[in-house]
Amino acid sequence: QVQLQESGPGLVKPSQTLSLTCTVSGESITTNYYYWSWIRQAPGKGLEWMGAIDYSGSIYYSPSLKSRTSISRDTSKNQFTLQLSSVTPEDTAVYYCATSKGLITVATTKNLYDYWGQGTQVTVSS
Repeated sequence: QVQLQESGPGLVKPSQTLSLTCTVSGESITTNYYYWSWIRQAPGKGLEWMGAIDYSGSIYYSPSLKSRTSISRDTSKNQFTLQLSSVTPEDTAVYYCATSKGLITVATTKNLYDYWGQGTQVTVSS
């Protein structure tokens, strides 16, 4: 079974960069046809797909967040990362990493993805 675990600071100040790491076990992030996504859910809002990195290292971003989102990976550690710059309180959310076989660019239901991390709360506040 694939397991994913998010880690990173739970509190970020406005204008700074939010940085999270997803550590994957049970499957290599380079295994063919797997996509590794970042998804978030703000209070009272639905799931929002942010972006993904695939098995080959190709990166995909939500158009609404592309300008300030950066996704990367460290294959030696079987990890992929999220950086969201210039954060505001509206970026406060539970942040998840998740995986799917094929690219899914919507996140209206968790059933669309094969495995999820437990989620980590990130609060943007001064």
